[in-house]
Amino acid sequence: MVSMSLMRIVSPCWKPSVEGENSSNGGDAAGRAEGLLWYKDSGQHVNGEFSMAVIQANNLLEDYSQLESGPLSSVDPGPQGTFVGVYDGHGGPEAARFVNERLFENIKTIHGAEFTSENNGMSADVINKAFLATEEEFLSLVKNQWLHKPQIASVGACCLVGVVCSGVLYIANAGDSRAVLGRLERAIKEIKAVQLSYEHNASIESVREELHSLHPDDPHIVVLKNKVWRVKGLIQVTFSMFH
Repeated sequence: MVSMSLMRIVSPCWKPSVEGENSSNGGDAAGRAEGLLWYKDSGQHVNGEFSMAVIQANNLLEDYSQLESGPLSSVDPGPQGTFVGVYDGHGGPEAARFVNERLFENIKTIHGAEFTSENNGMSADVINKAFLATEEEFLSLVKNQWLHKPQIASVGACCLVGVVCSGVLYIANAGDSRAVLGRLERAIKEIKAVQLSYEHNASIESVREELHSLHPDDPHIVVLKNKVWRVKGLIQVTFSMFH
């Protein structure tokens, strides 16, 4: 399931300030700091800056992230923009790594197919189709590999994506990651947090109610285990790619 929101709060699109400096992928460490696996200091774009950091919570890092700035379409010339992806892997790193490799490429391909000179082509529908295409590709991989690599059938990834294009910010979420915008309230000179996405997590009452409605014959679809609500007593996240 993909949760989408569309907000006209960004202008204009970001572009790389230096040719070739257009991505920061999981594991591309710019250095280490106390408590951080790796971090990338602020990078300058035409209309803003970005920075990224990773904190390792488990012995095996299952998560990936990426930032791409430049053409968002396979069509040349295509519209410029910025893509940010955060992929929270669970059960292993394979799913998150696959999403890191394929989701942005699928967005560019689908966006390119719908791009015209009158229409920049980017839309919530393009991102949704890219999520679904990435999922189908991974499921095909699982079918081909699970007999000799059965563990791959049990991995998944939460996917949180932000796309900035033509002055519009698109947020897509499958899982329980959260996008938050810091907005400066000039009148009181404070930065306020604005939630841009909603989690799919069994700790949320409305999500548990939805699961019960979808599975009326299963009284154990959500179980309170060690004071934490979990799907079948196993996992908190209720929707993610490949699960």
